[in-house]
Amino acid sequence: MKIKNILLCFVSACLLSSCDDLSETLYDRVQSSDYGKTAGEIETIVGRAYSSLRGGASDGVNFYPTCEFVFFMTSVASDECVIPTRIGGDWYDGGVYLDIHKHTWKPDNPKIWAAWKYYYNGISSCNSIIYQVEQSGLDPVTARPIYAELKGLRAYYYYKLLDIYGNVPLDTTYVIDPAQGLPGTSSRAEVYRFVESELSNNIDYLPENAYGRFTKNAANLLLARLYLNSEVYTGQPRWQDCLNVCNKISGALEADYYASFKTANEKSAEIIFAIPYDGKMGTVGNYMASMTYHYEQKWALSAVGNYQWCGNGICAQPGLYSAFDANDIRRKSVLIGPQIDLRTGSTIIMPASGNPLDYTEEIDDINNAAQNCGGRLAKYEDKAGDAWERDYDMVLMRYAEVLMMQAECYVRLNDPTSARPLVEQIRKRAGLDTPETIDLQLINDELRREFVFEDHRRTDNIRFGDFFGEWWEKLADATDKHTGIFPIPAQEIAKNKKLIQNPEY
Repeated sequence: MKIKNILLCFVSACLLSSCDDLSETLYDRVQSSDYGKTAGEIETIVGRAYSSLRGGASDGVNFYPTCEFVFFMTSVASDECVIPTRIGGDWYDGGVYLDIHKHTWKPDNPKIWAAWKYYYNGISSCNSIIYQVEQSGLDPVTARPIYAELKGLRAYYYYKLLDIYGNVPLDTTYVIDPAQGLPGTSSRAEVYRFVESELSNNIDYLPENAYGRFTKNAANLLLARLYLNSEVYTGQPRWQDCLNVCNKISGALEADYYASFKTANEKSAEIIFAIPYDGKMGTVGNYMASMTYHYEQKWALSAVGNYQWCGNGICAQPGLYSAFDANDIRRKSVLIGPQIDLRTGSTIIMPASGNPLDYTEEIDDINNAAQNCGGRLAKYEDKAGDAWERDYDMVLMRYAEVLMMQAECYVRLNDPTSARPLVEQIRKRAGLDTPETIDLQLINDELRREFVFEDHRRTDNIRFGDFFGEWWEKLADATDKHTGIFPIPAQEIAKNKKLIQNPEY
């Protein structure tokens, strides 16, 4: 059953059983002394932890939706996406996105701070609910799987912080000890060990299958990611450990590559972990389609313009579309070419310039780009009637990643023969044959195509070393390896003097 509105905390309980009576009681506003004394009540409260994944809360506490303030930063820092300044200064935003693209960011960049707040808001939600469970008096046997789920989700947030910022404060408490104050910086190695321990110690108590929740498969896949990038995080490779964990993950590829990105993608057997959204139930923070398409895109989807406003922002970097073979079905994830007006049958005309809306792979000027420059992010289904908040769920993990992690580890362990059948599954679904040579370059290229616009690319760039090279409108910074992690936001250091800035920032 798809989560319809995790902001209403009782929905977590609905995941465990059929639930048609949707009460309006907001249990996250009820004091722990009044509510949260039984296993069923606790299950409803756990929903708050999952709602933090979406971000986009209208209360201003976590107004950092995943699709914008998290995805934009990491994707623009990779060789995948860019947010050029459009003619007239649109999307300049003080140059913050240009700095991220060029790897010239500073510690006070507000986008770097927004992602930090997003992840720590999720951690705070987990900590507060763990505390409430502790205070509930729930018997240990009943409470154990609840703790496991909350700690597993918290480990996900800490993994992302480990990957993006490296050295961050570890905080597992809800009540601050005045004598201790806020926690100081923990090293990347310490955070790595914490994530590994939290996953390993709780994985046996996680649910086997529960859509939209942190399951055994999700925990194992996150642990495999940790080991896949271990050499980056700790200096010690753990390829065999990654393989061992991947072997514990069950799943299958969908025959249709795009099945995991349809409006009703909760039906996909390939998805292991996703952020559930449902615009009709008020879920906020899933409007990436509106951030990529031109303002007039609605006429390409509906003859009456029945499609939400679009902002003409994030787009594919030049070279991404060309990285796909012409026969690769995944190439359709990048929208290129003239957009046909369903009212007239002719190409849509852009009112500001009078020119046709014809998306080009090339971008004429990163500082003053024409409105139609750049391929658009079209991986998820779009259709007439789509509201601002799309109904498809945002995919965080799917089974194809398991196959590609296994293939990469085999190649790194000098066993490309074992990697071949894994890569063949991925490429066959894409409509392609597999080259004779299976090497790291093929793996890297295949990762770029298979997981385009899924927030993988920055991490892959760093692991393969591309991150410090040159790409469109970005100079090589091979001597500046410190950019492999973002700075600790200056705004946070100003609040907590125990925090230590990352090296060379």
